[in-house]
Amino acid sequence: MGLFGQTKPKDPREAIREMKRKLRSEQRGIDRNINHIKREELKVKNSLKDAAKKGDKDVCKILAKEIVGSQRAVSKLYASKAQINSVIMQMESQASMVRMSKGIQASTDVMKLMNKLTKVSEISQTMQELSKEMTKAGIIEEMMEDTMAMSDDEEMEDIAEAEVEKILFELTKGQLGTDTAISTPLVGDEEVAGPAEVSSEEEEDLQSRLAALRS
Repeated sequence: MGLFGQTKPKDPREAIREMKRKLRSEQRGIDRNINHIKREELKVKNSLKDAAKKGDKDVCKILAKEIVGSQRAVSKLYASKAQINSVIMQMESQASMVRMSKGIQASTDVMKLMNKLTKVSEISQTMQELSKEMTKAGIIEEMMEDTMAMSDDEEMEDIAEAEVEKILFELTKGQLGTDTAISTPLVGDEEVAGPAEVSSEEEEDLQSRLAALRS
């Protein structure tokens, strides 16, 4: 506390270090989220293959859409992780300027990156809080609220039919779907982190979901 009960301003260098710690923590959280999505995707792929053997075409298509949605989510999270890394590098540049007594300067690059990151649903709240801290520190100017990111439902509606057909073709070895060239890269089973085994509880959950889809 300063004189007359006023709060002493935070050291800019300490403020930058604290923001960098939070950003790195978000990156670790993104990694955990990606691994979880990939494990769930593998289970859905196995369910799709089982449904194909039983001739449940409608179920296969629904599951294929779920896989495409998972792959899009992973791609979005990888992009967010890279953007956070760019923000961290900008923070390090700001710290160097403070050490040379040039003070903190507002960065339009950081503002653009943070504006994108606040629209990623998985990390939106933390990024909004960090944006406020950066604004107080003078790193960015106050951001205007922009168009909100699409909801998960809207993103699923936007899934191209060609992507679904490609998934069906690959997972059923040509039994379903068509071998149509698409721009979105597929995530291979070998990239999935963690064990591939499905527990009995998870198996029961998958069977319940398939039963609901058939009804």
